[in-house]
Amino acid sequence: MAVSNMQTVRYGVGMERSVRAARAATYVYFVLCGTLMGAWVVHIPAVEERVGISHATLGGLLVLLGAGAFAGMQAAGPLTDRLGARVVMPVAGVLCGAALVLPGLARDPWTLAGALLVFGFCNGCLDVSMNAHAVHVERAYGRPVMSGFHATFSVGGVLASLLGAWTASAGLDPVTSMGAIGGASIVIALASGRALLPTAPASTRSSEDEDEQGEASTPLGRRSATGRVWVLAVLALMVMLCEGAANDWSALHLKDVLGAPAGTAALAYGTFTAAMTTGRLLADRLVARFGSAAILRYGAATAAVGITTVALTPWMWAAFAGWALFGLGLSGCVPQLFSAAGHADPEAAGANVSRVAGLGYVGMLAGPAVIGWLTHLVALNYAFVPLILLCATVAAAAGILRTSSDRTHESEPAHSGP
Repeated sequence: MAVSNMQTVRYGVGMERSVRAARAATYVYFVLCGTLMGAWVVHIPAVEERVGISHATLGGLLVLLGAGAFAGMQAAGPLTDRLGARVVMPVAGVLCGAALVLPGLARDPWTLAGALLVFGFCNGCLDVSMNAHAVHVERAYGRPVMSGFHATFSVGGVLASLLGAWTASAGLDPVTSMGAIGGASIVIALASGRALLPTAPASTRSSEDEDEQGEASTPLGRRSATGRVWVLAVLALMVMLCEGAANDWSALHLKDVLGAPAGTAALAYGTFTAAMTTGRLLADRLVARFGSAAILRYGAATAAVGITTVALTPWMWAAFAGWALFGLGLSGCVPQLFSAAGHADPEAAGANVSRVAGLGYVGMLAGPAVIGWLTHLVALNYAFVPLILLCATVAAAAGILRTSSDRTHESEPAHSGP
């Protein structure tokens, strides 16, 4: 969709075209990031067999992937603020595409460890730089667009699974398959980089945004913004811990707790991810209508209802409904937290996004482990109870996202329009 007519009149057709092109390029990068990570995931069994390691050893090595990603996020944030996303994103995309083939080349646990550390670092750089640029694009548009970007990341994962299935059926080894996907990604990253915004679009800031930036530019304002960003980071950790738990335990819940056949149980994860992708495709319009705080509050509350249903129901159909509600509720939460972090101080958008994304990523990795540890104490379905408490906490803390525009949404009746 085009930039609003008011912005077109105020800034000209050239500015509108530039922002639209930057938005399209950002979609491409989100799909690219999701595809590259998904390409690694679908090749895990083949790489594990090639290297000759056990599941337990692989689990330990995957920690290095997370550690590399966290380090890359922290490095890319300040670098993006200093050099601009137009420089950092293409470089990160090229490096990530090149690093994808490294796990396929590994011959022993040590080389695989190094490969995962490098790939994780490059992926973390790409993740933060593209989210920081998405904040600038959203700022230029003057309306919510962040959730749509995160939806296309999921599309990238679906694309990777289809490519992985095709290359496996064609008999291609991991090196050839991952090398081809990585090579194509390099070309796409370089071709799309020219459409990116060079810096934060200062000319499109509203008076409200300018007031907020003016406050953030003072020492007191920067300290206040930094404190707010760390609160957002903690909320992101809670939300992404819930998401990570669903990724690894949804199918096992249906199989072990409700006795579903393996094929049916696998649909639980598909139900969760489909609901999350659908929610993200719809969330931007809902944010524009009701405000980001409402999306976080009612989204987290919906997720709490969903996981409560999962934890307590003895019926399989109700469990599927619960996982769908859980995914739908969580879908809009992370994009709003990332967006709020980037807008807290536009001059430090990259660093702030890196803090929220980094701590959120820790939650994503910790979620499966926390549930696994709890299963030593209680049944799997009761191990989901802490997720209910986390969702309720996020819903209660959603007021941190309230802005003057959110207060306008609450005080004025909503109306439909373009």
